[in-house]
Amino acid sequence: MNKNLRWKLVVILGVIALSVWAFYPPSQKVNLGLDLKGGVHLVLRVQTDQALRVETETTVERLRDAVNRAGVQYTRLEATGPTTFEIEAVSNDQAFRQAAIEADTVFARSSGVGKYTYTMRPNLVVQLREEAVNQALQTIERRVNELGVAEPIVARQGAADQILVQLPGVTDVQRAKDIIRSTALLELKLVEQGPFPSEEAARQAYGNNLPPDLVVVPGSQDVAAAGGGTPGTIYYVVRRTAPITGRDLRNARPSLDQNNLPAVSFTLNQDGARRMGQLTEQNMGRPLAIILDDRVFSAPTIEGRITDEGQIYGAFTQQEAGDLSLVLRSGALPAPLDYLEERTVGPSLGQDSIEAGVAASIGGLALVVVFMALYYRLTGLNAVISIGVNLLILLGMMAYLGATMTLPGIAGFILTIGMGVDSNVLIFERIKEELGTAKGVRAAVNAGFDRVWWTIVDTHVASLIAAMFLFQFGTGPIRGFATTLTIGLLSNVFTAVFVSRTVFELVLAKRQAQTLSI
Repeated sequence: MNKNLRWKLVVILGVIALSVWAFYPPSQKVNLGLDLKGGVHLVLRVQTDQALRVETETTVERLRDAVNRAGVQYTRLEATGPTTFEIEAVSNDQAFRQAAIEADTVFARSSGVGKYTYTMRPNLVVQLREEAVNQALQTIERRVNELGVAEPIVARQGAADQILVQLPGVTDVQRAKDIIRSTALLELKLVEQGPFPSEEAARQAYGNNLPPDLVVVPGSQDVAAAGGGTPGTIYYVVRRTAPITGRDLRNARPSLDQNNLPAVSFTLNQDGARRMGQLTEQNMGRPLAIILDDRVFSAPTIEGRITDEGQIYGAFTQQEAGDLSLVLRSGALPAPLDYLEERTVGPSLGQDSIEAGVAASIGGLALVVVFMALYYRLTGLNAVISIGVNLLILLGMMAYLGATMTLPGIAGFILTIGMGVDSNVLIFERIKEELGTAKGVRAAVNAGFDRVWWTIVDTHVASLIAAMFLFQFGTGPIRGFATTLTIGLLSNVFTAVFVSRTVFELVLAKRQAQTLSI
């Protein structure tokens, strides 16, 4: 055996050993997708109109503050839709317009009889909808990652406001849904009055004429009991605008309150800590409502200056405190979510898919072996060796890269077998043509490989381009197929040309063959 052939065998055996090491044992190193492992498949829709409404209402509050400071009188200022709001009976148009400029609104203004109508600009509508979906996508992905799900899929799907979520191996479906869907909007607001036993009582305290800068917010079911009262819903009157929100959070973590019960402690960033210090320093002795998703969880009295730390306590279990910490850390969703589709794949169904896929792969490989052995005789075994090495490399690369094996991925495996056979058929037919020209066996083998090389490159490059488009524009299952196909094409070039040629050289090196069984 010459030195060049020995080097080739070392490379092939080394690649095989590394591939087996990468995927063995498969149960631990090969990631299975939703359709093989079981889990949850969800399609959610982001209520982008709510994100637009939040921007509109924020602008209304900003404009209200500006006109109040300017001393402008008016009878009504409120949002009339997700993208519109009106102000009526303005007392001083000149001062109002100046205040509107200071408020820096991005709405188009139109004048009417005794009122102004503001409409959000179309380019801002498109931008805010896109930002809401992107932010929801990132928030959901952070929450799913903190759940510890292996190889989750979170991606946009179908319509512009739809998000696909696949969670392989998840068994507690309801908990996963609650964490994904939770808005988790944290607000810290000063309490003006309360608590009240009912919403009507809270409004009656203002003669049923609640000022526009105040709002009635319910307390959680157990906030009264936490304060020593009777369990039940109570109500607070708080400021409409929150000086501190969840956007000011730096971190949130489970902790224990003063009674050693589960709670959630949070820390604020530098800007939030500064505003928190000013707020608490100027309002000593007043209750501060800690509001989560428009519900007061606690309303402690401000007894000193607070800067960057706080605590949310209530009737939490340890898991609820952990889940709340998770959603607070991941950030608030920009808008509520609707569930358009929900499917649960059981582990037994996934196991059936694995068994069916393996059976199909073995059956396809067996038919290929029989065909190649009958048609190409002993040379057909060369193709079988090449395909076998190809499949080992494919499994090893998928395990090494952390790619997820799905049912379409198994289809990619079977297609890889077909691509491997196709490449070997091209080579074998070319060798037969060269043998027909009365060339020697070694010369015919060398010429066959040399002249088929660019044909193999052309076919594989074309297939790789198609796989790239599938991966770029496809969703989860399509991407799984494209991933397997891409790795299979790359490994097939190595096995069909390098491994197959080395096997020929190894056979021809043992004897001076005058004929070839092909």
